[in-house]
Amino acid sequence: MPADRDLNFEELQAAQGQTAEDGEITRAAQDLEAVFDIPVSVSAVLGKSRLQVSQLLRIGKGAVIELDRKVGEAIDIYVNNRLVARGEVVVVEDRLGITMTEIIKGDRR
Repeated sequence: MPADRDLNFEELQAAQGQTAEDGEITRAAQDLEAVFDIPVSVSAVLGKSRLQVSQLLRIGKGAVIELDRKVGEAIDIYVNNRLVARGEVVVVEDRLGITMTEIIKGDRR
């Protein structure tokens, strides 16, 4: 699905195997309609690294920066700078994507 295409609530329900026939789901959709157009920032963090400014200035094209994560380890997914999930990197056609494998509940960071 192209990133610039809007997803309506019925399509989201269908993707999750739910139908709009359930009265609670329909009511929940109507309750959430007011926030559908609010923009949010979504970030996927593959890993982190600490460098001194002198090391940073020596980095050039083709340089490799070691991150604090191992290959295959879950990545952190943030919404508006708040950790909300963990997931894995996937390839969708010729683009990178994220699949969520764990939803973070509460204020864990």
